[in-house]
Amino acid sequence: MFDFEKLEVYQKAKDLNSNIHDFLLSFSLEKNNESQLRRAAFSIMLNIAEGSGRLSKRDKRNFYVIARGSTFECVAVFDYLKEIKSVDERLFWIYYRRLEEISKMLFALIRNLSYRSNGNLASILGTLRSLSRATRVSMIITDLLGAN
Repeated sequence: MFDFEKLEVYQKAKDLNSNIHDFLLSFSLEKNNESQLRRAAFSIMLNIAEGSGRLSKRDKRNFYVIARGSTFECVAVFDYLKEIKSVDERLFWIYYRRLEEISKMLFALIRNLSYRSNGNLASILGTLRSLSRATRVSMIITDLLGAN
Protein backbone atom coordinates (compact mmCIF):
# COMPACT_ATOMS: atom_id res chain seq x y z
CA MET A 1 0.00 0.00 0.00
CA PHE A 2 1.25 3.48 -0.86
CA ASP A 3 1.36 6.14 1.88
CA PHE A 4 -1.23 8.35 0.19
CA GLU A 5 -3.79 5.54 0.25
CA LYS A 6 -3.70 5.69 4.06
CA LEU A 7 -4.60 9.38 4.14
CA GLU A 8 -8.25 10.13 4.89
CA VAL A 9 -8.01 13.33 2.85
CA TYR A 10 -6.92 11.30 -0.20
CA GLN A 11 -9.84 8.89 0.26
CA LYS A 12 -12.26 11.82 0.52
CA ALA A 13 -10.74 13.47 -2.57
CA LYS A 14 -11.01 10.20 -4.50
CA ASP A 15 -14.65 9.80 -3.46
CA LEU A 16 -15.36 13.41 -4.41
CA ASN A 17 -13.70 12.89 -7.79
CA SER A 18 -15.84 9.83 -8.43
CA ASN A 19 -19.01 11.75 -7.46
CA ILE A 20 -18.09 14.67 -9.69
CA HIS A 21 -17.48 12.23 -12.54
CA ASP A 22 -21.01 10.83 -12.06
CA PHE A 23 -22.40 14.37 -11.75
CA LEU A 24 -20.80 15.35 -15.06
CA LEU A 25 -22.27 12.28 -16.78
CA SER A 26 -25.79 13.19 -15.65
CA PHE A 27 -25.72 16.98 -16.20
CA SER A 28 -25.30 18.78 -19.48
CA LEU A 29 -22.73 21.54 -19.00
CA GLU A 30 -20.77 23.74 -21.35
CA LYS A 31 -17.61 21.94 -22.41
CA ASN A 32 -15.23 24.43 -20.76
CA ASN A 33 -17.08 24.26 -17.40
CA GLU A 34 -17.13 20.47 -17.50
CA SER A 35 -13.46 20.27 -18.42
CA GLN A 36 -12.36 22.72 -15.72
CA LEU A 37 -14.34 20.97 -13.00
CA ARG A 38 -13.08 17.54 -14.07
CA ARG A 39 -9.44 18.69 -14.12
CA ALA A 40 -9.65 20.59 -10.81
CA ALA A 41 -11.26 17.65 -8.98
CA PHE A 42 -8.71 15.22 -10.40
CA SER A 43 -5.90 17.60 -9.46
CA ILE A 44 -6.89 17.48 -5.77
CA MET A 45 -6.49 13.72 -5.66
CA LEU A 46 -3.32 13.57 -7.76
CA ASN A 47 -1.50 16.32 -5.88
CA ILE A 48 -2.23 14.66 -2.53
CA ALA A 49 -0.82 11.41 -3.91
CA GLU A 50 2.26 13.04 -5.41
CA GLY A 51 2.90 15.18 -2.34
CA SER A 52 2.80 12.19 -0.01
CA GLY A 53 5.60 10.60 -2.01
CA ARG A 54 7.94 13.55 -1.66
CA LEU A 55 10.77 13.22 0.82
CA SER A 56 11.15 16.78 2.05
CA LYS A 57 8.51 18.58 4.11
CA ARG A 58 8.79 21.56 1.78
CA ASP A 59 8.01 19.46 -1.31
CA LYS A 60 5.11 17.70 0.42
CA ARG A 61 3.73 21.03 1.56
CA ASN A 62 3.89 22.52 -1.95
CA PHE A 63 1.82 19.69 -3.43
CA TYR A 64 -0.75 19.94 -0.62
CA VAL A 65 -0.97 23.71 -1.25
CA ILE A 66 -1.66 23.01 -4.94
CA ALA A 67 -4.30 20.42 -3.99
CA ARG A 68 -5.95 22.96 -1.70
CA GLY A 69 -5.95 25.52 -4.49
CA SER A 70 -7.74 22.99 -6.67
CA THR A 71 -10.47 22.64 -4.02
CA PHE A 72 -10.98 26.40 -4.29
CA GLU A 73 -11.21 26.03 -8.07
CA CYS A 74 -13.94 23.42 -7.72
CA VAL A 75 -15.91 25.66 -5.36
CA ALA A 76 -15.59 28.56 -7.81
CA VAL A 77 -16.85 26.39 -10.68
CA PHE A 78 -19.83 25.20 -8.62
CA ASP A 79 -20.52 28.79 -7.54
CA TYR A 80 -20.57 29.84 -11.19
CA LEU A 81 -22.79 26.88 -12.14
CA LYS A 82 -25.20 27.87 -9.38
CA GLU A 83 -25.17 31.47 -10.62
CA ILE A 84 -26.09 30.46 -14.19
CA LYS A 85 -28.68 27.98 -12.86
CA SER A 86 -26.88 24.86 -14.11
CA VAL A 87 -27.00 23.42 -10.56
CA ASP A 88 -29.53 24.10 -7.85
CA GLU A 89 -28.80 25.49 -4.42
CA ARG A 90 -29.10 22.10 -2.69
CA LEU A 91 -26.53 20.42 -4.94
CA PHE A 92 -24.19 23.39 -4.65
CA TRP A 93 -24.17 23.15 -0.85
CA ILE A 94 -23.57 19.39 -0.90
CA TYR A 95 -20.40 19.86 -2.93
CA TYR A 96 -19.45 23.03 -1.06
CA ARG A 97 -19.44 21.23 2.32
CA ARG A 98 -17.41 18.31 0.99
CA LEU A 99 -14.85 20.61 -0.60
CA GLU A 100 -14.66 22.72 2.55
CA GLU A 101 -13.89 19.61 4.62
CA ILE A 102 -11.13 18.55 2.21
CA SER A 103 -9.72 22.09 2.26
CA LYS A 104 -9.59 22.10 6.07
CA MET A 105 -7.88 18.71 6.15
CA LEU A 106 -5.29 19.90 3.62
CA PHE A 107 -4.77 23.07 5.63
CA ALA A 108 -4.01 20.98 8.72
CA LEU A 109 -1.44 18.95 6.74
CA ILE A 110 0.10 22.13 5.33
CA ARG A 111 0.29 23.77 8.74
CA ASN A 112 1.87 20.73 10.34
CA LEU A 113 4.52 20.62 7.61
CA SER A 114 5.23 24.33 8.12
CA TYR A 115 6.42 23.97 11.70
CA ARG A 116 10.16 23.79 12.17
CA SER A 117 9.85 21.30 14.99
CA ASN A 118 7.49 18.34 15.19
CA GLY A 119 7.65 18.77 18.97
CA ASN A 120 5.63 21.98 18.87
CA LEU A 121 2.64 20.38 20.57
CA ALA A 122 0.77 23.64 21.23
CA SER A 123 0.82 24.49 17.52
CA ILE A 124 -0.31 21.03 16.50
CA LEU A 125 -3.13 21.10 19.05
CA GLY A 126 -4.19 24.52 17.77
CA THR A 127 -4.46 23.09 14.26
CA LEU A 128 -6.46 20.10 15.49
CA ARG A 129 -8.90 22.36 17.37
CA SER A 130 -9.79 24.08 14.10
CA LEU A 131 -11.06 20.78 12.64
CA SER A 132 -14.35 19.04 13.36
CA ARG A 133 -14.36 16.44 16.11
CA ALA A 134 -14.95 13.59 13.63
CA THR A 135 -12.04 14.72 11.48
CA ARG A 136 -9.75 14.99 14.53
CA VAL A 137 -10.66 11.49 15.72
CA SER A 138 -10.16 10.11 12.25
CA MET A 139 -6.74 11.79 11.90
CA ILE A 140 -5.63 10.43 15.28
CA ILE A 141 -6.77 6.91 14.41
CA THR A 142 -5.06 7.12 11.02
CA ASP A 143 -1.87 8.32 12.69
CA LEU A 144 -1.99 5.53 15.27
CA LEU A 145 -2.59 2.86 12.64
CA GLY A 146 0.23 4.25 10.53
CA ALA A 147 2.62 4.07 13.51
CA ASN A 148 2.39 0.28 13.63
